Amino acid sequence: MITSRRLAAAFVAVTFTLHALATDLAALLPERLRSIVAVEFTIQTEIERRQVTIAGTVVDDQGTIIIPGANIPSGLAVDQLKDFKVYLPEQDESTPATYLGQDELTGFHFVRASDGLRAKLKPITAFAPAPEPPLGTELWGLGLRGKDEDFKPYALSSHVAMITTLPNKTALTAHDLGAPGLPVFDASGRLVGLTLSSFGQNYLLFSRTQHGTPVMLVNADESSVVLLANEFMPYLHRVPASPNGRPVTSIGIYGLQPVDPDVAKLLKLERQSGLVVSDILEDSPAAKAGLQDRDIVLAIDGQALPRLRPDRSVIGYFGQEVLKRKAGDVMTLTVLRGAEKHDLKVTLGEEPKMVREAARRYFERLGFTAREFVTADLVAQRAKAAEMGGAVVNFVRPNSPVANAGLRPDDWIREIDGTEVHTYAEVVDKLAAVENDKARAEFVLLTRRGGETQVLRVKLN
Repeated sequence: MITSRRLAAAFVAVTFTLHALATDLAALLPERLRSIVAVEFTIQTEIERRQVTIAGTVVDDQGTIIIPGANIPSGLAVDQLKDFKVYLPEQDESTPATYLGQDELTGFHFVRASDGLRAKLKPITAFAPAPEPPLGTELWGLGLRGKDEDFKPYALSSHVAMITTLPNKTALTAHDLGAPGLPVFDASGRLVGLTLSSFGQNYLLFSRTQHGTPVMLVNADESSVVLLANEFMPYLHRVPASPNGRPVTSIGIYGLQPVDPDVAKLLKLERQSGLVVSDILEDSPAAKAGLQDRDIVLAIDGQALPRLRPDRSVIGYFGQEVLKRKAGDVMTLTVLRGAEKHDLKVTLGEEPKMVREAARRYFERLGFTAREFVTADLVAQRAKAAEMGGAVVNFVRPNSPVANAGLRPDDWIREIDGTEVHTYAEVVDKLAAVENDKARAEFVLLTRRGGETQVLRVKLN
C-alpha cells in the first residue's frame, strides 16, 4: 500500500527533477535550436499543387538536413517535389534549398541548405551521443509551431517507458516528446536520438447511435517514438549520389516471411530466427546464386539472424543488411532446404529501375497517368520477365472517364482498342491518339489486375 507520506516524497522528487530539467533547458536550448529547421516544398500532382512544411534536423557542416521518410509520400517522381526552402526557428524569411534524394537504408530524405544559411546552423554531430537510456530516464525533445506562428520552437519532456527493436533500437516514451524528424536529448544535453512518426493508438468512439466503435488515432505533429542515436549516426554520410536515391543495392528477393512458430518447432528452430524466401526475381543476384522459393535463410555471413519481437522485424533486419553493402559485394547466406543446410554466395547487384524513376505521362481528357512498367511490377503482377512491357496506371482522376469505366491505380494495360501493347512508348502513342481525337466517343482498354483480365469500355463524351 502506498502511504500519503510516500506519495508526497514521490511528488517532491518528480517536481525537483522537472525543475532541474527546466533549469538545464535554459542553458542547453539556444545551441540545440540551431540544429533544427522547417523545410517547405511543393508537391506537384496531376491535379493540384500542394505546399508542405515539415521539420528537419541538420547533420553536417555543409548544411545537410534529414527528414524522416514517412514525411514525404512514397512513389512520387523527383520532378514532383519542387521549390525547397528552409526556415530557421522564429523566422518568417526562407532561403532556397536543394533536394538530394532519399537513402533506402535509413529512409531519410536529404536536403541541403544554401551557402548563406550554413553559418547559422549547427549539426547534431556536434553534440555528444548518449548511451542507451535506462527505463525511467527523463528526456526532452523539440517541436516547431506552424508557418503562421513563424515556426516558434517549443520543448516537451517525458520519460523512457520501453526500449524495443524494430529492427532498430527504439525508445518509447510515456508521452509525446517532439515533432517527427527532430532530435531528442537527455538532461545533460547529450543526443539520445531522433523522433520518428508516431504509432497509431487504439481508442473506442462512443456516440448516441454507435457504442464502442474502434478507431485508430495518429498524432501527425508530435510523437513518443525515438530512434536511438547509435542506430542512425553511422549512416548520416549516406547522401544519395542522385536525387533518385542511387545507388541502391539489390539481392532480387521480393518475398520474405518469418518462419511460422509451429513450423519452427518442427524444424527445431525455436532458438533462432528464420526467413522463408519467395518471389525471387528471374536473373537476379539471388537467382544466380541458386536461391530457391521456400528456402529458409538462417544466417548472413555466418552470423545467425537475430531473434526479434515481433518476429516480422527480422524482415527489416535482412533488408538493412543488404542495403548496408554495395553492388559487387558478396553476401553468404546459410539456408535450410529440406533437411540440409547450404551456404550460398550471392554477388549483390544494383536495384533495377524503381517506380520513382519510371517515365510517366498524364492524359487530361482521359483522366489518368500511365507510367512505365518496371521490375517491381513483375512481382506485383506475378508475371514472368518475358511478359515485361506495356504500362501501369499510376493515377486515376476521380469522376474521370476512365474512373467511371472502372480503371484503378496499378492496373496493367495490355491492349488498347484490341491491339496488344508491348512497350511504354506504344501505350503513350495510342493513348495520345485517343486523347487528341476530339470526335472520339469511346475506346477500349484490356487490363490485368491481380492476375485477372478485364475489359473496360471508356466513354469520352
